[in-house]
Amino acid sequence: MTPDSELLGRYARTRSEDAFAELVRRHVNLVYSAALRQVGGDAHLAQDVAQAVFTDLARKAASLARREALAGWLYTSAHYAASKIARMEDRRRHREEKFMREPVPENEVGRVTPCAPDWEQVRSTLDDVMHELKETDREAILLRYFENRQFAEVGAKLGLNENAARMRVERALEKLRALFAKRGITPATALASVISANAVQMAPAGLATTLAMTSIAAAGTGTAFAILKIMTATQLKLGIGALIVAGAATALVIQHQTQTELRMENESLRQQLVKLQTDNQSLSNRFASSDGSQTLSNNQSNELLKLRGEVGVLRQQTKDMTHLKTELAAAQNKVSELTEVQFKRRQSDMQSAINQMMGFVGLYAQFHNEQYPTNIDQVSGVAGDYPGDPAPNIKWPGDIGFDAIEFLGSLAGLRTTDALQMHDKIIIREKTPRQTPDGKWERIYGFADQHTEIHISDDGNFDAFEQQHMISPPNQ
Repeated sequence: MTPDSELLGRYARTRSEDAFAELVRRHVNLVYSAALRQVGGDAHLAQDVAQAVFTDLARKAASLARREALAGWLYTSAHYAASKIARMEDRRRHREEKFMREPVPENEVGRVTPCAPDWEQVRSTLDDVMHELKETDREAILLRYFENRQFAEVGAKLGLNENAARMRVERALEKLRALFAKRGITPATALASVISANAVQMAPAGLATTLAMTSIAAAGTGTAFAILKIMTATQLKLGIGALIVAGAATALVIQHQTQTELRMENESLRQQLVKLQTDNQSLSNRFASSDGSQTLSNNQSNELLKLRGEVGVLRQQTKDMTHLKTELAAAQNKVSELTEVQFKRRQSDMQSAINQMMGFVGLYAQFHNEQYPTNIDQVSGVAGDYPGDPAPNIKWPGDIGFDAIEFLGSLAGLRTTDALQMHDKIIIREKTPRQTPDGKWERIYGFADQHTEIHISDDGNFDAFEQQHMISPPNQ
């Protein structure tokens, strides 16, 4: 995967919109989630905060390109931007209450729903406590528990080896736990598991694309083509997305069914046009060859006028045919774009669901003497006391269900301390692979150290990859 610093450097040098869009896609969930907590759960204000953060990133791309990891800078920027916007919003509400004498509704559209008791206890003060840590400690916590990276990746980002990274993360976690304790907050569940399972949630579908384009434009570096794409993205909001899909798909089906008939009819009209043109030319030649003393009979004149009228009709039908073909091509392009957006949304939902499942696996181990479960039904039992399926308070991303994920290999006898050393071993996978818009196949995996990966296959066969990374069953 291309490092953040390389993508930001490419954008700073060449104004590559694709490079900046990839950076936004990687970090939008972290920024949006932090903003959402700090603006009281108002989704609209959280999007404004994210817009301000990524616009600032675009402006400062050249100076920030030397940083190996952007998570810490983005998280801190979100904290400051959220504080500023929250103050402005408080002043605005105060003015409205003063003149309108009406209280601000408590249950605004876009508020987050209640969370699990431990997370609800931690959520309100998490970001304030995080900013009491030193920058290096905060960066370590963000990489390990907010972004769920393995220790080798954390070390690479911080310029440390894997063991040194592990020690820094553990020390930073102890400091964070002590700061919570000063506030009288001691979650029943391990603090690391609470943060890992809840701190980062999926941003609204399509937000990353919109933020990337509008941030470039707001930073004063966007091209005319980028501005046009912003206008297009703004029109494709979720409220009309379904209507566009339905309309484009309907037009595509109707045009596809009639395309052959129109082609045949067009060919027939062309043949008629050639014949009429020939007849028209013949009559014109006859008229021109006359010595002027003779005039065409009434029947001949009427025939000539009739032929010319039919030629005009055929020409109009030819123009209509060309216009219809243009509309068909536009509808096909629209359907292709929407299909890719839907695939990306499904991919994000599945990765988020697997992250939640990894959190439940960790919770099970804490409740069972650091032993991992042996099957997915045991995780379902833990979900009865913690958000999960089939417990009634589960909120899976999109339409992802509990049965869309399965265990791979054997976890019997495996302890959490062993799992941290088995960072390349799969314990959870997406049950059914999905075909990508470019014809390949994709499946998402959760590994023993609680990080996730997306694996691509050209032919849909994942056996070799899974056998290489599978945990061997006991006594084998």
